[in-house]
Amino acid sequence: MNLLADESIEQQIVDHLRQDGHNVYFVTKMEPGIDDDQVLNRANERNSLLVTGDKDFGEMVYRQGLVHNGVILVRLGALNPETKGQITASAIRGREFDLQNTFTVISPGAVRIRRKR
Repeated sequence: MNLLADESIEQQIVDHLRQDGHNVYFVTKMEPGIDDDQVLNRANERNSLLVTGDKDFGEMVYRQGLVHNGVILVRLGALNPETKGQITASAIRGREFDLQNTFTVISPGAVRIRRKR
């Protein structure tokens, strides 16, 4: 699956997703400092789901109605980055088709998937 990880995502999450065979474009390494609109545009250009820790993308998707292929919001708080990587990869594993065109929230002990309206 094609994923775009924004700057709010730790390297360990990206590493775990890549280990699972996902093609992950990492904003931190490729285009640091681009704004949220550009991040969403890059995800769309690459036909990628956006992986983020930034709640602003919920605003962009729901209130502004911006087009997206899918957004995965990682809300794992103060867990260590390695654990965040394991949980995120596990939450995505086997759900590749379920996550397309959705807004998904990964939190401790829960994965909530909300379809586009």
